Amino acid sequence: MSQPPPNDLITRRICLQLAGIDAVTVHRDVEYDTTALGPQTLDLYYPPGLPAGSRAPAVIIVAGYSDAMRPRLLDCTYKKLGWTISMAQLIAASGMVAIAYTNREPVGDLQALFDHLQQHAQVRCVDASRIGVVAVSGNVPTALSMVMQDSRQPPACAVFGYGYLLDLDGSREVAEAAAQWRFANPCAGKSVADLRRDVPFFIARAGQDQFPGVNASIDRFVPQALGANLPLTFVNHPDGPHAFDLFQDSPASRNIVRHVLAFLQRHLLGPDVTTVSP
Repeated sequence: MSQPPPNDLITRRICLQLAGIDAVTVHRDVEYDTTALGPQTLDLYYPPGLPAGSRAPAVIIVAGYSDAMRPRLLDCTYKKLGWTISMAQLIAASGMVAIAYTNREPVGDLQALFDHLQQHAQVRCVDASRIGVVAVSGNVPTALSMVMQDSRQPPACAVFGYGYLLDLDGSREVAEAAAQWRFANPCAGKSVADLRRDVPFFIARAGQDQFPGVNASIDRFVPQALGANLPLTFVNHPDGPHAFDLFQDSPASRNIVRHVLAFLQRHLLGPDVTTVSP
């Protein structure tokens, strides 16, 4: 499987540009948890012109790979990737606080981050009752675990882009990919019946995805989710490769990113505040 050069994966940005990105304010390396191995930190991207002392809805960009894995897939933490930075800027320019973070144990640290935001909502200028999650590729299973019925703090909405979902009907694609690429797979053994019914979620599919099993997991998941009448929004990019928002600068790719931002606005800011036109 051909892959882009490592430096390109680190620095390349999402293909969409929005007005206001340059006015986004960033607070970097804020400690959200302390472990025996040191602090875990987050970066907060604030919308332009957010009034002092106010609280805005937030979107967590979920990391499903441990920053502590050795050897590292990339010489960079997830919150420093060009994709993560540019997505955070787009979210903030769309009126929501975007949060990227470091982690060592993906599932436990995501829960610790949710706990931190609940406990420190005022000082972080976050509305803790309106927190969404965004995840792509191998990061999706960690985000999906927050939408399960046994989740202690489910998000208000979720976005899953060209990612692995559930191993359904005896399939093994997600488990095999997790073993190969070393992303967390906390939903192993779960089914569509284990998902909450009150968390709207958005799935984007890349029709030309190169990674084995990604589309197989999506193609099994979507009909079962629709059969269960879950609040699902689904968009297919027939010509899109994996990470099309990075590697295919086209009207279709940009429109799907706009759809993602509009979905987040609709469910976190409200239907009357949507400013990103799909």
